[in-house]
Amino acid sequence: MPKRILQGVVVSDKTDKTVTVRVERRIMHPVYKKFIKRSKKYAAHDENNQFKTGDNIRIQECRPISKTKTWEALTSE
Repeated sequence: MPKRILQGVVVSDKTDKTVTVRVERRIMHPVYKKFIKRSKKYAAHDENNQFKTGDNIRIQECRPISKTKTWEALTSE
């Protein structure tokens, strides 16, 4: 099965070798039929500490690196 790839914005780079990425998705409201934004934050592994707050990056699923990190940062856009 292929690994999932998501796109989001780095909201925190304070931890060592880790960035927090906010991924937004748009869903349609079941009653009002308007699109609303939903977001979720993921901890992603950043080996070289190369990404900074505000960068648009892609993250990819990987093996569990720690209790909360199961994603790795790929590239900035």
